[in-house]
Amino acid sequence: MHVITTQAELETAVAALEKSEFVTVDTEFIRETTFWPILCLIQMAAPGVTALVDPLAPGLDLAPFFRLMGNEKVTKVFHAARQDIEIIVHLGNLVPHPVFDTQVAAMVCGFGDSVSYDQIVQKITGVRLDKSSRFTDWRHRPLSDKQLDYALADVTHLIDVYKHLTAELEREDRGHWLNEEMEVLTSRDTYDPRPEDAWKRLKMRLRKPQELAVLQAVAAWREHEARERDVPRGRVLKDDAIYEIAQQQPRDTAALARLRTTPKGWERSSSAAGLLAAVNAALAIPKDDMPKLPKTFQPPEGTSAAAELLKVLLRIVAEKQGVAAKVLASSDEIDRIAAEGEKADVPALQGWRRAVFGDAALKLVRGEIGIKFDKRRIAVFDL
Repeated sequence: MHVITTQAELETAVAALEKSEFVTVDTEFIRETTFWPILCLIQMAAPGVTALVDPLAPGLDLAPFFRLMGNEKVTKVFHAARQDIEIIVHLGNLVPHPVFDTQVAAMVCGFGDSVSYDQIVQKITGVRLDKSSRFTDWRHRPLSDKQLDYALADVTHLIDVYKHLTAELEREDRGHWLNEEMEVLTSRDTYDPRPEDAWKRLKMRLRKPQELAVLQAVAAWREHEARERDVPRGRVLKDDAIYEIAQQQPRDTAALARLRTTPKGWERSSSAAGLLAAVNAALAIPKDDMPKLPKTFQPPEGTSAAAELLKVLLRIVAEKQGVAAKVLASSDEIDRIAAEGEKADVPALQGWRRAVFGDAALKLVRGEIGIKFDKRRIAVFDL
C-alpha cells in the first residue's frame, strides 16, 4: 500500500481531495512521552480518492494538508474530532472548518452515548473492523500493510457513516442541533487553554483561599514547564505533589525536601527553584486579593426526589426523540434544574436542548405536566 512521502505526491492528493464536497480525516499519533502529540500518520478519503500521508518523511511540508483543512468549500469529517483538531491547531495554527463529527452526530441520531467508531461502522454498514493494530507504535518505519489497512479503514468506512448520518439529520430536521455542537468544537478557545486555568483540571477540596492561590500558581508553573520541555505534566510534577504543596506551602528547599510526594533530592534542582518562586509569589498576594474558593453546588435538602423525577422525564424524551440522554442533559444539570428551576445556568436550558428537553423539564418543576403509567408504559400528560 502506497504512503505519500514527497511534496509532489501530497500536492496531487490534496488537489484531488479538494474537488469533493467532503473529506474524511483521521490521524495516528503518539503522546506518551511528550506534552504535544507526535503526528505519525494522516489518513484522508473522499469518494473515489484515498491518501495515506507520512508526516515523518524527511523534508515533507504539510502546508497542502493544512490548506485543505482550512478550505471552507470542503467539509472535514472526523470521528471524535477533538484530539485530531488539537494536533492540526498546534502544527498548522488553524482550526479546521467546516467540521462534521460523526460521534456527536451519532448521539444526536440516537446511537447511544459516545459510540465508538467500530460500533457505528458495524451498525450502519454491517462491517466488523479488525482492531488488532490499534496499539501500533506509529513512529516505527516501515509500517506493515496490515497496519496501513487498519489506518485507512478509519476513513474509508467513514464515508458511508457520514452519508448515513447526514441523511438522518436531514430527515429528522436536526442539522441545527449538530451545528450548535460544532461551533464549540471549532472554536479556537477550545484548543488554546491558558496556563492560568490549568488548576481547573485538578480535583481537590480546598479549605482556604491561600491554598487555592498556591494551587493556581503551581499548576500554571507546571503547565509552562511541560510545554517548554515538551514532556507530560506528570513528568514535571505529579498531581499528588501539587495537592501536598498547596496544603503545606513550602517556602524553601528544606521545607520542600520534607514533602512525601516529591522525589528525594529534587528540591536542589533548577525546576524546584522555579516552583518555590511560584509558591512564594502566591503567598505574597495580599489577603484581600486572594482568589475566592469556588462554590461547589450542593442540591438543597428535599430536591433529590424531584431530580429523580426529572431523570425519568429525560429518559422519556430521549427515547421519544431517538437521541442519547447524555446529549440532552447531565446528572449535574438535572440536579440544578430541580433546585433552581429557570435560574439554572446549564446547557440543558439553552439552544436546541431547551426546545427538546429543557422546556418540558421546567414545566415538570412548575407542576404543569405530570408523569403516569399508560398501558404499562410511562407517559407525560398536561396538568
